[in-house]
Amino acid sequence: MAALALASSTGFAQSPSPNGVKTLSPPGAVMAEGTWSVGARAGDFVFVAGMQGVDPATNALVQDPQARIRQAFVNLKTIAQSEGAGLQDCVRLTVYVSDLHRYAPMVDKAQAELWGKPPYPPRTMVEVQRLFDDDIVEIDSVFYAPVKK
Repeated sequence: MAALALASSTGFAQSPSPNGVKTLSPPGAVMAEGTWSVGARAGDFVFVAGMQGVDPATNALVQDPQARIRQAFVNLKTIAQSEGAGLQDCVRLTVYVSDLHRYAPMVDKAQAELWGKPPYPPRTMVEVQRLFDDDIVEIDSVFYAPVKK
């Protein structure tokens, strides 16, 4: 039992589902605690769970709001890269913020910095009443990463 717990917490992907869906848990990514996974590969697509601005080294939210939003993008990038996708391979972003007027410009700034230049992926940004841990941002994403044959 201890070996199973250790294997599931040290960055190993779980066995694929009967249809080939592979749960992701790459080294260097935030750790999923509870009943969720940080990502999954289904065929040529990588689905990344909603990422917050958690520093994987400390497992704590980054304090500065701009840095926290940037860290959320870095976290999803880490998971996508583990499956051979880069930011330019992102085909969908959904950004949830707790205050649209305050945080939308910070999201734009972090995204422009990390992507460097257009094209940018299709994106939806919505204001929500509350996020987990009373956070300010959570970013959900999908990447295209063809399976190498």
